Amino acid sequence: MIVFIALQFFRPARTQSPAEPGPDDFALRYAVPEPFRRQLQESCYDCHSNHPRYPWYANVQPIGWWLQSHVNDGNDHLNLSEFGRYSPDKRADKIDSMIDELTFRTMPLKTYSWLHPAARLTKSESDALVDWLQHLRDSMDTD
Repeated sequence: MIVFIALQFFRPARTQSPAEPGPDDFALRYAVPEPFRRQLQESCYDCHSNHPRYPWYANVQPIGWWLQSHVNDGNDHLNLSEFGRYSPDKRADKIDSMIDELTFRTMPLKTYSWLHPAARLTKSESDALVDWLQHLRDSMDTD
């Protein structure tokens, strides 16, 4: 019990920008339609942006460390808050990866959607988002 209490004093640095999303944010840069913006916010932004919403249990260690490692790993793969800073080729590659993750239903992670029911995408929601992402990818300039 003493070790558990002592762990509570060692908290990970959180990924959280104080400002609102900026011009490099995926949803703002590409004028994402509202239904897809909401889906991305609910299903992706907690692990793939600078604005995750931390649940209350993120304050309990070692759960907080585990959650923060997921956010760090997610942002290493794709940071939707900084999407506009990627090179055109990297943006196209990231959209292709998003399409693959949604097509094969590997994202959002089952552990995340289990605790966040609003993050669960139906097959039709996922398919519609994939169609929109494919259209976006096809219209992107990758010079």
